[in-house]
Amino acid sequence: MSAVFRWLSDLLPTNPIVVRLVQGGSRRMQHMYVRAAYLAVLIIVLLGLLLQQVQGDVTSLRDLAANGARAFEIVAYLQVALICILAPVFMAGAIAQESNPRTWDILLTTPLNAVQIVLGILFGRLFFVLALLSASLPLFAVTQFFGGVPGSAVLLSYVVSACAALLVGATAVVLAVNRLVGRRTVFAFYVAVVTYLAVTWVIDLQLRPGMPWGGVTVMTALNPFLALQALLNPTSYEGPDELAMQAMSGLGRFWFGSPVAAWTTVSLGVSLALMLTSALTVRNLGSRNSVPWYRRMLHLGARGAGTRPARTVGTNPIAWREAKARAATLPMILVRWSFVLAGVLWGLGVIAYYHGGGMGHEVFRQILLATVITEIAVVTLVAINMSATAISREREDGTLDLLLTTPVTPKEYMGGKLLGLIAFLLPLLSVPIATVAMASIYVLAGGLGREDGIMVPANFGAAAPVDIPVVLPEVGLLFPLVLVPFVAFCVMIGLQWSLKSRGTVGAVVATVGVVGVLGGLMGLCGWQAASSIVILGPALSAMNPVTLLFSLVNTEQMFSPSGVNNPSDLPDARIAGVVGALVAVGIYVSIVLALRASMDRTFDMTTRKLAGNS
Repeated sequence: MSAVFRWLSDLLPTNPIVVRLVQGGSRRMQHMYVRAAYLAVLIIVLLGLLLQQVQGDVTSLRDLAANGARAFEIVAYLQVALICILAPVFMAGAIAQESNPRTWDILLTTPLNAVQIVLGILFGRLFFVLALLSASLPLFAVTQFFGGVPGSAVLLSYVVSACAALLVGATAVVLAVNRLVGRRTVFAFYVAVVTYLAVTWVIDLQLRPGMPWGGVTVMTALNPFLALQALLNPTSYEGPDELAMQAMSGLGRFWFGSPVAAWTTVSLGVSLALMLTSALTVRNLGSRNSVPWYRRMLHLGARGAGTRPARTVGTNPIAWREAKARAATLPMILVRWSFVLAGVLWGLGVIAYYHGGGMGHEVFRQILLATVITEIAVVTLVAINMSATAISREREDGTLDLLLTTPVTPKEYMGGKLLGLIAFLLPLLSVPIATVAMASIYVLAGGLGREDGIMVPANFGAAAPVDIPVVLPEVGLLFPLVLVPFVAFCVMIGLQWSLKSRGTVGAVVATVGVVGVLGGLMGLCGWQAASSIVILGPALSAMNPVTLLFSLVNTEQMFSPSGVNNPSDLPDARIAGVVGALVAVGIYVSIVLALRASMDRTFDMTTRKLAGNS
């Protein structure tokens, strides 16, 4: 074997890091469970969509083709969303597992160069994400039996998903390299990915009316969901016609005429640039005494140098550690408060733009919903990641053994974890709460003299249209009332799996699955109930903060199909929503207290079992 061929082979196929990660991960049952759960979700969703859309005993071939195409479209979107959620979970441990056991310094002394190290870490972890994609290919092939879905669309949807996974992985690696500790990249990663997808989608939504063809915009090639929409919905999300294409330059024809190819090119180019950046800076991980540029600029000196004033810990040191120690580093401080500042300023900007007449009532509702739902998603994902790694991380690095030798009881330990994580998340929770509160106060103030007012004509059934506020004012009180207990519920689920799991990856994957299934079921049940049951429906919609937000913003869309056919029925529906929110708070608090009591009783037994002492 020539030296050149051996060098190229060591980049990926025979790369020692890739071989170690793939062989080690393939022997773990949790990876098989993740693949099985991933396929189960796709199968259940696809089967449910096909059964829901089939009506009667006899269905024409045309209806089968249309139903198959619609089901494939929804599952394709779901697959990209799952990849964006699961990829950072696999990539979070890419460098963390190398640095925690102190093997990173040994790795840097091997003959592997920086490129081989970066590619090995990236594709060793990305292999499991690509395995998920390949495992679902037979399921997508089943839709070919119904017709309506060309084979090229199936393959191109996989290209879009694979490029999204590659971009996600490259971003996670470069963040890990520049922040030195892999776990700390997850928060910044989730914030960046969710915010980027939401912002590009909102910008695309605003640009569509101004496009001559009313569809593909400059944002389409920058968002995998928009690229999929251009691929799967060419009629409702149209691209430029032949005349418009002829008037464009070569880059314009490529960008607007082939959005899938443009997305593939952009994602591959950005991923390559990120990998090169990681290769240039990967050696900094081995430098313990180097001073990062941001610390030199702020005259902070080397990490760990000098002294600092004593800190007041409080009555529970575990709660203080979770609430304060996690945000004690400069990157975490900047990321945390930048999210808070940017979110509050964005909410003020949206309301100010609406007040000045820059957007109509419906556009304001859409942007408000998109903003708050994005913020909820970010906070929930951060809560899941932090809680799921709160105990398993300490088990991996050995600090849990030290804590067990202290006078801290299991009750104090679990209570401190819960209170500390909630205290840490409160500034993040303040962003969606403040956004909704500003909209509620704006409505209560009558729009501050807005020229077109804040009242929207709503048509409830056969009754004459009645004017209602663009946002029901009680949203400012009910939304935080449900959101905070819901996040506490997510934190408690994460702590439970963190206590039961040996590693952080398994705990995060299990928590994402449980919270996703429970939250999705509550959201779907609340949505269907709000649109089909008269009084009980609005109450059930308050069980989930997202459906509660929809019911108080898009009131006509949520309530009118459920039997609210007269304006006089609307107060009863609003009262039912208030009662449902109070019941939801009681349910979430009861679940949190029950889970904590159970974990307090089984803490010693579970800890000894995982330590191998049982």
